[in-house]
Amino acid sequence: MKRNSISARRVASRDERSASKELIAAARTARSRAYAPYSGFRVGAAILTRRGGVHVGCNIENASYGAAMCAERCAVAAMVASGDCDPIACAVVIAGTAPAAPCGICRQVLAEFAGDMKLILLAEDERGRVVARKAARLRELLPQPFRLGGFGH
Repeated sequence: MKRNSISARRVASRDERSASKELIAAARTARSRAYAPYSGFRVGAAILTRRGGVHVGCNIENASYGAAMCAERCAVAAMVASGDCDPIACAVVIAGTAPAAPCGICRQVLAEFAGDMKLILLAEDERGRVVARKAARLRELLPQPFRLGGFGH
């Protein structure tokens, strides 16, 4: 079976700056594939794992709104399906004037696999130029994720 060159690609360099650039490029490509006929809000996400894997996802809307899937959760699904499960960074790219942070459900799903990780949040204009960028940590956005077994586990 041929693997998707974006979703299973290894990061060529361990240099954090070049890894971030590759992660952003992968999220940007995923965003171009989003299915958003109802809102027009297209989102791309890319997750970098400790092993160097880059796994992408895009949002997929549905006429039954509750069945929609966020880009971040799609990227997590691609990561798990590839046999990887140790994310260290996630880039999220949208079109707009301000970056968008992952929703609460996506934060919880990311926290299932990482107690903390770097988040790179970008907003681009209609020409694909970055108009706003924000760096955050998952632990900042979700300081007390739900864990089976009680508080603090």
